[in-house]
Amino acid sequence: MASTKKPDEHRTRIRRVRRRLAQEGPPWTRNREGDFETVTLPEGECDQLRDLLISEGVQTIVEIGLAYASSALAIGEALVTVDAPRPRHIIVDPFQERDWSNVGWDLLRSAGLDSIASLMPAPSSMALPQLLSEGLVADAAFVDGSHRFHEVFVDLYFLRNIVRPGGLIIVDDAGTPSVEAAVRYYEQNLGWTVVPGAFTDGSPTATTVDVSADPATRCKAIRLPDPPFEPPFESFRAF
Repeated sequence: MASTKKPDEHRTRIRRVRRRLAQEGPPWTRNREGDFETVTLPEGECDQLRDLLISEGVQTIVEIGLAYASSALAIGEALVTVDAPRPRHIIVDPFQERDWSNVGWDLLRSAGLDSIASLMPAPSSMALPQLLSEGLVADAAFVDGSHRFHEVFVDLYFLRNIVRPGGLIIVDDAGTPSVEAAVRYYEQNLGWTVVPGAFTDGSPTATTVDVSADPATRCKAIRLPDPPFEPPFESFRAF
């Protein structure tokens, strides 16, 4: 169900939670030194994620990985700003309760975003096929779950059938070798193209050019082809 709050009031509430999280950290962290700073998407890139999604007019988004909710709060702010009739934010995280003591979900609730967000506490390899079988069509996805090559590859495999043609898949930690290799397959073989300027000092742009992500940024935004296609197996390109 969509939020009944006025968009301006709701945005203010979300920004207040985001600012507190960035300045003070979460109310609870795992017992690992610097865990919040290591795991969390920095505030500046969260702002760029928000702005990119707003520029795309995103109404439905799938997010893999919740943790401390910095990216989820930015996504929620984008959805509230777009102010679509039925915004949806589907979050997949099997470890939110066990490993994170629900700190991310509690932060979303404090921002009033549980009215448009839902949490699937299942591995993405199980949750994404379920969403696909239910006929979900998303405008974008944000991927920050497992960084193992085979699991990233499977996430992207299902998301290419969930995210609409011409939609976006945004990958965190894109420079990690395992993540980079998984993404490269889809770029080389399935026509995925990088959105230049989405995570740099410039403004997000809808132009699709096959360029590398800025090495100083963690995230990479990739646009799916429209129309989609399946290449013949003979045209396989090594990645």
